[in-house]
Amino acid sequence: MRTGPTNEELSRLISELRKASAVQKVGLWKRIAFDLEKPTRNRRVVNLTRIDKNSNKNELVVVPGKVLGAGEITKGVIVAAWQFSGQAKEKIIKAKGDCMSIEELLAKKPKLSEVRIIG
Repeated sequence: MRTGPTNEELSRLISELRKASAVQKVGLWKRIAFDLEKPTRNRRVVNLTRIDKNSNKNELVVVPGKVLGAGEITKGVIVAAWQFSGQAKEKIIKAKGDCMSIEELLAKKPKLSEVRIIG
């Protein structure tokens, strides 16, 4: 029987995402919550190279998992993720981009057409 994440902060975030999905009638939040509910070994892990390859300049990218610092990022993108490695944050900011948590993204309520999920 699946019990979900044991991390209380992650469980709270998943709950908030599901509520936001129901209230705002936005499937994006439900999709991100579903991806975050997966076991740690199945959760998305994305390198900067993949983000750079699959995004445009100044685009908002969501990673429902962890962003690692392998590779280079050549354009300024805004990345929202559950976790970042220290090196990934440094490289994103150095490329004139920005990092934020999924919780911060939820609070900003972006337009859906501006969000790209990478995983």
